[in-house]
Amino acid sequence: MATGRTHRPATRSRGIPEATVARLPLYLRALTALSERSVPTVSSEELAAAAGVNSAKLRKDFSYLGSYGTRGVGYDVEYLVYQISRELGLTQDWPVVIVGIGNLGAALANYGGFASRGFRVAALIDADPAMAGQPVAGMPVQHTDDLESIISDNGVSIGVISTPAGAAQQVCERLVAAGVTSILNFAPTVLSVPDGVDVRKVDLSIELQILAFHEQRKAGEDVAAEAAAVVPPAARTVAADAADTEGNGRKGPDGDVPAVMPA
Repeated sequence: MATGRTHRPATRSRGIPEATVARLPLYLRALTALSERSVPTVSSEELAAAAGVNSAKLRKDFSYLGSYGTRGVGYDVEYLVYQISRELGLTQDWPVVIVGIGNLGAALANYGGFASRGFRVAALIDADPAMAGQPVAGMPVQHTDDLESIISDNGVSIGVISTPAGAAQQVCERLVAAGVTSILNFAPTVLSVPDGVDVRKVDLSIELQILAFHEQRKAGEDVAAEAAAVVPPAARTVAADAADTEGNGRKGPDGDVPAVMPA
């Protein structure tokens, strides 16, 4: 099986938009669920609903892959699973290192979804000497002193950073210098990387803050709706009439406020 250091996905060279690339894993997850249920074909409407997008966008995305389905039949599930997996580079082996084996790093190491999606955790690395040799998810933790040799020996091109914020940039620079060209960053900080290095940031606190914003907004809308509900319709009409006549100046001959008020 090929390794990630010598084979790169072809999506950029084929001109697939980044927005489409971001949706491909959603389609793959939905298709994998269908495949596990032995569903042979799926319509664009059904697959779009399962992936949480609209069907027109799905058909447009698949057109970049050269897949148009069959009228009256839909898309072949197994073929689409293969096609999307190939575009995402998941038909080859991607060795990954996780740096920072605290609570989050240990949870990531124990995540079973990596192996099933083409990612092999090649090493767990931590700066704490007391962690060296300790087993996590069936693997011994290695010290950061050996980071460069670990990356070279395993042909690693993808690194996961789950260190505290203060250590993340230095770890990032060492990863890049050792040959890592893609980084998944869980540290609560923005990383500075050179051209040619891709960084994806995962910040759970930001996602929660966005949800808090929407919850607050919904709560405000509920309060406004309740306040409007307790005012009798007649009172609202009187108030509206008063607003028309008080503070708005004289009305024109057709009942509208003149654009220029007379002196």
